[in-house]
Amino acid sequence: MKYTLSVLVENQPGVLSKVAGLFSRRGFNIDSLAVGVTEDPKISRMTIVVNGDEHIVEQVEKQLNKVIPVIKVKTLDTAGDFLSCELNLIKVLANTPQRPEIMQIADLFDARVIDVSPTTMTLRFAGTPAKGENLMALLQPYGVREVVRTGMIAIEKGASVIRK
Repeated sequence: MKYTLSVLVENQPGVLSKVAGLFSRRGFNIDSLAVGVTEDPKISRMTIVVNGDEHIVEQVEKQLNKVIPVIKVKTLDTAGDFLSCELNLIKVLANTPQRPEIMQIADLFDARVIDVSPTTMTLRFAGTPAKGENLMALLQPYGVREVVRTGMIAIEKGASVIRK
């Protein structure tokens, strides 16, 4: 089962390395990792997706709380009390006659065409990994040339906030 952890850390050099090192030393695999500055420039938020059982996630949470620059760790509820998405940039082969078809597929997924060259189109899609996979499956016959994904980001629904 996949678990999503929201981790507040001090925004300073080396924190990402410490967190990634913790996972590596414990033999835990990270499925997705995204980091960005919060509303407070002194604090960054890491969204980490791990695959495992409750015991593994509990161990990860305990170990993360021992890392000095970590301010707070919260496992987001798996029942869906949070919103999540990832950003995908997808470059597809697209000659002139195929462009309208590719644009129709993009519209179905609320993807945007952000670049066009004589032989390719690049789409920007933000959504769940499953929807991103579906989009790429539909684009595959045209020739997906390159894919770049950000990793999952997540936030709790409603008025709840994660604070230090």
